[in-house]
This record gives sequence, C-alpha cells and structure tokens, in this order.
Amino acid sequence: MPSMEGGGVEKNAIIISNYLANFINNVELITYDGKFNRYFDKRIKVINHIKKSNLKRSKYYKYFICLILLVRSFFKNKEIYVFAFQANIYCIILAIIFRKKLITRSNSSPSGWSRNIIKNLLFRILFKYPEKIIVNSKAFKKEIDNKFKINSKMIYNPLDKLEVLKKSREKIRDNFFKSGKTLKIINVSRFTDQKDHITLLKAFKLISKKISSKLVLVGYGSNKNKILNFIKENKLQKKIKIINFTFNPLKYVSKSDIFVLSSLYEGLPNVILESMLMKKYVISSNCPTGPSEILEKGKYGSLFPVGNYNKLSEIILNYYANKVKYVKKINKAYKSLYRFDKEKNCESYLIEVQKLMEIN
Repeated sequence: MPSMEGGGVEKNAIIISNYLANFINNVELITYDGKFNRYFDKRIKVINHIKKSNLKRSKYYKYFICLILLVRSFFKNKEIYVFAFQANIYCIILAIIFRKKLITRSNSSPSGWSRNIIKNLLFRILFKYPEKIIVNSKAFKKEIDNKFKINSKMIYNPLDKLEVLKKSREKIRDNFFKSGKTLKIINVSRFTDQKDHITLLKAFKLISKKISSKLVLVGYGSNKNKILNFIKENKLQKKIKIINFTFNPLKYVSKSDIFVLSSLYEGLPNVILESMLMKKYVISSNCPTGPSEILEKGKYGSLFPVGNYNKLSEIILNYYANKVKYVKKINKAYKSLYRFDKEKNCESYLIEVQKLMEIN
C-alpha cells in the first residue's frame, strides 16, 4: 500500500491487515512513509522508506520506491505472498518475474481508469495472473469481469462500527456547525476531478438562495484552488467552509444533516457507510460503482444522475421541506449495514489469503 493518504482504501487496508495479523504470522506492510504506522497492529512489521510524510512526492514516485522495497523482500524471503492494495499492475509484473503468488484488490470502477485501448489490452493479459482479484461491490464485479474476462471475488468493505462511533463523538470547537435551523451539508473526499466537487458547489449555489444552508468540504488535493475560485467568484465564502486533511473527518459528519457524494466513479465509498451509521441522510451521484448498491437504488437514500446539479439541488430542497418524511428512510439505511459487518467480511479476506498460502 505505497501511498497512504487517509481515504477509504487506507481504512480498509488497516482493518484487513490488523485482522489478518490475528491469524497469520509474519505479516509485513510496505508503505512509503510512517504517517499511519500507529494504526497498524504491533504484530505487523511496517516497512517505510521514510518516517515523516512528504506531500510533495507523487503517488507514482511512492509506487516506485515501494516496489523496490517489495523486490528487496523477495530476496530476503523465498516463501512470500503478496496482497496488493495499490499499484496492482506493477505488483503483478514483479510477481510474474519473481514467480510469487499474489492477490490484488481493486478499489474503484474500471470506468475511471481503463479508457485507454492499450491499457485495456494490458490489463486483460495481466489480470489472468493473480490467484484472486478482489472487488468490493456486486456491480463492480460484474463490470470488471465482463470487461477483462476474469472471475473476481466480491467482498464488501468491513465497517468498524465501534471505531466510527467513537470518532464521531469527538468534540469540535467550530461555530460554523452551531446554527440551529440552518441545513448543514458535508462532503468528505479528495479534491480531484473524480470527486466532481463543482457539481456539488453549483447545486449549493442554487439552494443557498432559497434556504438557510451551509456546506462543509473536508479534504485536500490538486483541485483546491479550483474550488476556492468558484466559492470566491460566487460570493459563497460565508456559507462554505473548507477543512483541510484531518485524521478524523467523522466528527464533522456527525454535526451535519446531509452527506453528499458527487463522484464521477467510485468503488464502494466507506464514507457513505459511515454516514449511514451516524444516521445522516445520504445523497449520492448514481455513479459506477457502489453508491446505488449501498443505497439499494434509492431505498436508503437519494441518487441523482452524475453531474446533474439541478437534480441534486431539487433533492436537497425536498429533504429540507420534508425532514420528518425521511426519518424512516434513515432508520432503514442504518439497519441495512449488517451487509458490511467487519467480522464477516474480514473473515472472507482471511479465507482468500489462506487459500493463497496453500498453493504450492
């Protein structure tokens, strides 16, 4: 897991690695820096290139360094198995060269990363090699299996309910969240094209003219200036707050009314599960893959067409006008989270890893 940045993939890597350490000896984790080391079980040997985080380094630089560390591990230990959370294609190539068995885990829909014809051909060839490719939603499995002619394994993300609720109770000192009747909307995601914050901002611009509302964006990334420019140009500085990267965004979600995801594509967004656990109303783009599956096609929240800010604003205004009507939906969403049980889904990962280790 070369580039640990604090998103949903990282949460899954931590939960799954810690679970595996209960049953498997000599678990090692390779990641570029030590920013998240303290979250891993002490039985896991964490291998870093540097201890302090360096935000100036690109993810590809981190991939390169960590792949070198992986090769070094190959030379140190002949009996080694690889579980790739990131840099999957590169890990597959190295595993082929060094004749190592591996599992890969894909984190987001192929519609976001497989549009290039040459890439598609390469993926179709290389995806035949791993003993198992794990994905995190049924729609994701159908999409990747059809596209690359493979048979992936679907395992839902493990939701650590106790940890989420613990973090949600952490106190914050911020008057921005204290407005009584003001509708508080939140989005937690990296500031990248994939997350399509501009659609959310356009929708908020429309509703802010009609109702008392505030928007909180928690994250960081290359599109931050683009977001700030939109806020400034539309004179929304008093109604929108940006909170930079934090190890605990859930304390802000817990103080909000609605969680909105506006992504172009996803895998299975953890932050939707966490918002449902905190009994927040969830509105998401109907992007591939994950949100519609989590929300059961709108049974447990609302979906809007990707990029359609008019529809998003309409849904938000409808919620504001009929809050009581949505309480049953929120409660049903909460009860549906048994699908993402931590123990059940982590056990499925353990079974796949044990199968890998049994292969001669």
